[in-house]
Amino acid sequence: MDYNTRPFFYGTGRRKESVARVRLYAGTGSITINDREIDDYFGLETLKLIVRQPLNLTGTLDKFDIVCRVAGGGVTGQAGAIRHGISRALLQYNSEELRPVLKKAGFLTRDPRMKERKKYGLKGARRAPQFSKR
Repeated sequence: MDYNTRPFFYGTGRRKESVARVRLYAGTGSITINDREIDDYFGLETLKLIVRQPLNLTGTLDKFDIVCRVAGGGVTGQAGAIRHGISRALLQYNSEELRPVLKKAGFLTRDPRMKERKKYGLKGARRAPQFSKR
């Protein structure tokens, strides 16, 4: 479908290292991620569920076509970033009614947990080198 000229609602979602740029177009409920269908992009059913959570909660599952670009991180982080982006885009659509619902579910809060940095003298963030007695 040609989305170039149609109006849309936009939201940026982030989680861990992933950043998702989400656009909501008036439509029938198709979800496209990086030019691929959601079923093609995410193998696990739980990830598809995570992406659709804000739409199910607000009852807008078949009102919008969702087109998003997501980069960085792994599949779970990307699914979380898309969920965050969809929630923010829904606020642009109807903030007064949807904000309390989305906020209560915790979809508007960016998940602040990040990978802990590696420290010198250690093999990972906390993993010490193996101890050798002799």
